[in-house]
Amino acid sequence: MTVSTEQIEFDPIQVEVWRHLFASVAEEMGSVLERTAHSPNIKERRDHSCAIFDRDGKLISQAAHIPVHLGAMPLMMQNLRSSITWKPGTMWICNDPQHGGTHLPDFTLVQAVFLPDTPREIIGFVANRAHHADIGGLSPGSLPLSTELFHEGLIIPPLPIVKGGKVDPHIVALICANSRTPDERRGDLLAQISSNKIGTTRLTELALKYGLETVYYRIAEANRYARLRIKSTLQRIDGCFEYDDVMESDGVGGIDIPLKVRLDLSDGRARFDFTGTSAQVRGSINCTEAVTRSACYYAIRCLVGEDIPMNDGTFADIEVITPPNSLVNSGLNAAVAAGNVETSQRIVDVVFGALSKAYPGRIPAASQGTMNNLLIGGYDPYRRQQFAYYETIAGGSGASAELFGATAVQVHMTNTRNTPIEVIEMHYPLRVRSYHIRRESGGIGVHNGGDGIVRELELLSDCHVTVISERRALQPYGLDGGESGKPGVNETTVDGAIIERPAKFTKTLKSGSIVTIKTPGGGGFGRATQESV
Repeated sequence: MTVSTEQIEFDPIQVEVWRHLFASVAEEMGSVLERTAHSPNIKERRDHSCAIFDRDGKLISQAAHIPVHLGAMPLMMQNLRSSITWKPGTMWICNDPQHGGTHLPDFTLVQAVFLPDTPREIIGFVANRAHHADIGGLSPGSLPLSTELFHEGLIIPPLPIVKGGKVDPHIVALICANSRTPDERRGDLLAQISSNKIGTTRLTELALKYGLETVYYRIAEANRYARLRIKSTLQRIDGCFEYDDVMESDGVGGIDIPLKVRLDLSDGRARFDFTGTSAQVRGSINCTEAVTRSACYYAIRCLVGEDIPMNDGTFADIEVITPPNSLVNSGLNAAVAAGNVETSQRIVDVVFGALSKAYPGRIPAASQGTMNNLLIGGYDPYRRQQFAYYETIAGGSGASAELFGATAVQVHMTNTRNTPIEVIEMHYPLRVRSYHIRRESGGIGVHNGGDGIVRELELLSDCHVTVISERRALQPYGLDGGESGKPGVNETTVDGAIIERPAKFTKTLKSGSIVTIKTPGGGGFGRATQESV
């Protein structure tokens, strides 16, 4: 069922009504996933995304969960749409980067939706992606300092985890057997399955209530509206703009790894070309193409400023060129665990840097530029089981021409919450000794950058600790004369001795040791004068 978008005459009221109808399906899927998940990472931090797609696998709506999934879920959907024989009551699972995955802990579950009286005609798809706190690999948490994909955990090609409406216990058992925390994996998988089931029900209800022809007309209307809104923003500027930065390290010896973008704006289209970026590296900071696309889509979405539908039309006029076997488009079996969480943030930094030249005064200074990944695992002597704690830690956001940067927030490619202190101490052999704002870590300017935070954890058992972070040597940049934010600091305290650690490290620490993460502040905007300080 195809609708010619050129013949659509917008009904503003219907655009808005249907935008929220479609979004409500994805949002309810997210609520179900969050409420029924087992692990704190999904239940408390909301490290997940949900979306619905049309019969061709094109995005209808995506809930505002995790920005790094913006381009990644549609890319996987495109890959799976043509490679799978879809049947009613069957749900597929995949995390493979070669099929549009981001990194291995992100499990994606996809189900085709059929009307009851037409079991051979697909009317759409529902999908969700959730970050599982441990799926095997070299170290607890499955974000190791790896040099190949096989170090990072269980690789799952597209497999039917639900057949004929029944969960396949063999696939669930296989996944659980490869995790240090099998009960969490089982609970989180069942939550993802429940999420897709409610999405299937709601999408079916829409089609039955309004008719499939009406639904597809409204999809086409929303796509065209979103595309025109993006075009109207991009049409204001024509020209070529470049920006470059570096990744500080890949965790296994590589340093100052270049990342470069050329932005071409012409006739309402944006073309991001990453030619000149580093070739693929040994460490795990390589990105899949899906992650790179997500960062570019996110930046343009922010540029629009207003609330518009999130669908296939939103990014129709955005082209992303990524050289094969490079830092931003990794090759077969490349280590990618940290690319999704760290390199994605730096891609946003360079894309915003280029946009700041195209749209002076509209783009904020650099935010903290890292997710400050902290992973702690081992044997919990109190609960007599293995555990794996994972968290990304907030920092400062960059200031803009109009506002001070926000303090102690997740920025850009992640939109997760923090794990409450009570939840950490209830689930893990950890004690939170300190959790507070890192005062004066934001860059000075007419508007100051936001401050980072300090998270200090005491280990109550022998643990393996991994930290994957950036902006420990190079500061988040300021704009228009604003000062840079302060870089972050990683420390461990063992037997009273404080040791500063590099941006990426992995270490076995004994009980009583302390891990301290001081996150970067955001860059300032505008040159401060004596009167403005």
